[in-house]
Amino acid sequence: MASQGLPRSQQGSDLQSIRLDRRGVMLVLSSPSGAGKGTLSRLLLDTDREIDLSVSVTTRGRRPSEVDGVHYHFTSVARFQAMREAGELLESAEVHGNFYGTPVEPVARALKSGRDVLFDIDWQGSVQVRERMPEDTVTIFILPPSMAELRQRLQRRAEDASDVIEKRLTNAKFEMQQWQRFDYVVINDDLDRAFGDIKAILRAERLKRERRTGVDGFIAGLIA
Repeated sequence: MASQGLPRSQQGSDLQSIRLDRRGVMLVLSSPSGAGKGTLSRLLLDTDREIDLSVSVTTRGRRPSEVDGVHYHFTSVARFQAMREAGELLESAEVHGNFYGTPVEPVARALKSGRDVLFDIDWQGSVQVRERMPEDTVTIFILPPSMAELRQRLQRRAEDASDVIEKRLTNAKFEMQQWQRFDYVVINDDLDRAFGDIKAILRAERLKRERRTGVDGFIAGLIA
């Protein structure tokens, strides 16, 4: 009897099916190389149907495990510079001697349609994304539990020469000092716990009032 005064869509089991229109979230994961943002990104993409990966453009050489157009769009320095000058990139940065950037058009299209977009980018790119689209951007910085563990992870990956690993470790010390630029900080000492933290952050950000574009109509229906 208590449900008789509610709209039909809110009675009984129908309560769980209510979905309101919303604007998508730009979720940015950044970390020093080897801290785990790639693994955490894959887990999120594999388990969440509402988020898509923003595939960056890079001038870096393709690793044996990478697929062009899936992990990155691999391109030349000349083509990258042309895209940047034409305003086709949401952000761009030079990292470890290579250029990286995010094409802006697919991101804007996804947000408008209510899809979330995941960014697996460095801290420089994160700052630029925040500057360009502050209201849509949520940033998470992922830290390793120790420098020793970070070194071991880079070595276990077995995709970089020893001198490249040393360069990444040196750069990591500077990158970790940028943590205050981010909304959230997650220490990846336990993969399951770190992943749970990221999922909790994303869910909370999806529920923010300013992103819930369908609330006005829903409330109007309740009042009517």
